[in-house]
Amino acid sequence: MERKIRVGAVSYLNTKPLLYGIERSSLMRDIDMVIDYPASIASMLLKDEIDMGLVPVAILPLMQEYYINGDFCIGSNGPVASVCLFSEVPVEKIGRVLLDYQSRTSVQLAKILLREYWKINPELVSAGKDFRECIRGTTAGVVIGDRALEQRKISPYIYDLGEAWKALTGLPFVFAAWISNKPLEPGFIKEFDEANRAGLAQLDKVIAENPYEVFDLRAYFTRYLDYRLDGPKREGLTKFLQYLEK
Repeated sequence: MERKIRVGAVSYLNTKPLLYGIERSSLMRDIDMVIDYPASIASMLLKDEIDMGLVPVAILPLMQEYYINGDFCIGSNGPVASVCLFSEVPVEKIGRVLLDYQSRTSVQLAKILLREYWKINPELVSAGKDFRECIRGTTAGVVIGDRALEQRKISPYIYDLGEAWKALTGLPFVFAAWISNKPLEPGFIKEFDEANRAGLAQLDKVIAENPYEVFDLRAYFTRYLDYRLDGPKREGLTKFLQYLEK
């Protein structure tokens, strides 16, 4: 290879099984890895600062050229636990929704669900870093990632976006996938896929390496998250992109 392949991944717990395999593979000789929150990784891919990233799928309409690589993703087939609308009041009483600055896909998904599923029209506000402190009264918030797992212990009303999407469409949801802005060598993608698979096969070690008292990681990795980018997930992704076009 003329240069290393620049790969971006997300810093959340949900990526730990995939990264466990990648970081212990021979791929590490061939890649430069950068870790950040989802919206930042997406921005890097759009600016060609990385070649491939585990990025929010909501950026696909913004890309002139894209390739969805391999057989793994961050997805769910029902409740996902870590992408939720949090509130102190029932959803029909929400007047304002703060949108997580770390997200692209989840924010777009929330907008679709507020309109199509819950059929409410609250004020939508792009939120700053400390926005979780403002989730009170009739102001709700879309929170993603590890902070969402923490927020589950705080907010009395929790509306899981993965669960709501399944109820609306009957389909699973893809939050992020390994997307590149240029074609990459098939041999590299095959090896990358094998590294993902190897990490998912070693969940005991992943969990031992990431002690977490807030949420049961075994349940999170196996019952809530679904890492397979299979046919139904691709169908769910197509449906989501159709909603974005509207």
